[in-house]
Amino acid sequence: MKPKKTPMRMCVGCREMKPKRELIRVVRSPDGAVSLDPVGKKPGRGAYVCRSEACMKRAIKQRQLERVLEVQLTEEVSRQLQETIAALPPPDGGDQPLG
Repeated sequence: MKPKKTPMRMCVGCREMKPKRELIRVVRSPDGAVSLDPVGKKPGRGAYVCRSEACMKRAIKQRQLERVLEVQLTEEVSRQLQETIAALPPPDGGDQPLG
């Protein structure tokens, strides 16, 4: 038997390919609301970001999330995404923040 393939996704912050389980999905719902999708099942357009605060800040600063999600992020939504990422438990894989 062949070993099962691990789904890979690219982080919009650091632009690295990583296993899907190590990343967290940011989703724009059909009604235009932007939120984190920890399970990865919400309907809508999604983008993947590392579970580090640095990657989220970089994705917002460089407007990568806006480009991928095709929506203008407000200051409030950006702050809420950063706070939620900061509140998450640290990643298991020893992910090092960008610096």
